Amino acid sequence: MEDYITIKFKGGTPLIATAIHNGHLLSENLLELSALNDSERLREEDPFTGLWTDIAENSVVAHHSRFEFDLNRPPDKAIYLLPSDAWGLNLWKNQPPAETLSESLQRYRNIYSEIHKGLIELLEEFGAIAIFDLHSYNHLRNGPDAPPEDPALNPEVNIGTGTMDRNNWTALVERFLADLRGYDFLGRNLDVRENIKFKGGYFPRWIHEKFNGSICCISIEVKKFFMDEWTGEPDHELLSTLQEALKSTVPGVLDELSKYKSNH
Repeated sequence: MEDYITIKFKGGTPLIATAIHNGHLLSENLLELSALNDSERLREEDPFTGLWTDIAENSVVAHHSRFEFDLNRPPDKAIYLLPSDAWGLNLWKNQPPAETLSESLQRYRNIYSEIHKGLIELLEEFGAIAIFDLHSYNHLRNGPDAPPEDPALNPEVNIGTGTMDRNNWTALVERFLADLRGYDFLGRNLDVRENIKFKGGYFPRWIHEKFNGSICCISIEVKKFFMDEWTGEPDHELLSTLQEALKSTVPGVLDELSKYKSNH
């Protein structure tokens, strides 16, 4: 499983950072069938999000691409087969055989099983946990030289809380939002808004359904202003400053998590 994903649950603090769309690899048999080239796949993946998981002692970082199986979609939609599954892209030269698809889905299930097991162990240690579900998203879909999508509908950081009982985690979420918005980001403040572009995918929904009231999973979607989304080249200063901005929220989140546990 290490080839596909690294799951590192070692305790220390009740915080986990995940980057389930970080991966770019494809299994050899799927790579031969794929109609997409490297850059086309990379454009829809979340490169560099794995680096941001360093802010937590516990982490989940995917190495294989969402084009193999998407951990942020339910099992019946985890494998992209039709263009309508994946932004209209022509995905396959030939449809992957049933056996290959079954193997991919089994890996998906194994990963969820391993994460589930690790979360139970961390909950036994801490009682309550926060998860930063880290992603990035495109805003230049019409081409590298076309105008970006409307900033009013595309914040620099979209915080998705649509899969949780928001009232249950009000203090923690509000503290996280305030700290991220208040961070001195190269002399300005980040545009951080809640549930504008994304409300959270299957992964946080699964967590909140399985561990209702014990785990607060915040989906963090960063607009790809820190990189060229068409070439894949990062701006290293922006990339590292974003990591520091995320890191700055950790003390507050842990403080609110401690208060939450005391009250529950």
